[in-house]
Amino acid sequence: MSPVVESFVAHFGEMGSRWGINRTVGQVYALLFVSPQPLNADEIGETLGISRSNTSISIKELEAWQLVRLTRTPGDRREYYSTLGSVWDIFKAVAAERRRREVEPTLTMLRQSLLDPGANAADRYALERMREMYDLAEMSNNWFEELQDLSPESLLQLMSLGRKVQKLLAVKDRATAPLRKKPR
Repeated sequence: MSPVVESFVAHFGEMGSRWGINRTVGQVYALLFVSPQPLNADEIGETLGISRSNTSISIKELEAWQLVRLTRTPGDRREYYSTLGSVWDIFKAVAAERRRREVEPTLTMLRQSLLDPGANAADRYALERMREMYDLAEMSNNWFEELQDLSPESLLQLMSLGRKVQKLLAVKDRATAPLRKKPR
């Protein structure tokens, strides 16, 4: 590996543990991401200096996240791996998997909890707070579904709006404020 690739792979490995994956999975992913052609498990293991079993486990984890693509070469029995096409495809895959693993179970638990009427004031207060959390998570989840349907170009436009959206909402609030005031 060149120094620039080695640095990227090492950094991704360190960041992997902060993202909820182990270091080796992060390194395997980073190596595949910057590789100009698909790599087989032996090439991955040799490049990173990891065992065949560790390579295999890491690839399986990346497959579970739907972040790698399996290909075969005619006349070669080995399996070759590459990452998804664009960074937008990767972003959508990671976001969808995190949603499936983290957001959906939380929404399910909150829905079930909110069916309880609350036995006392402390429970009713807790349920009120959980309702706020549920509403925000549900709204975010619905917004995410809408984002998944956008093209990469539309996502880029939306993201580049940044503070312009905040300014537009402030103008709207100023314009509608007189309409919201109640007559005396």
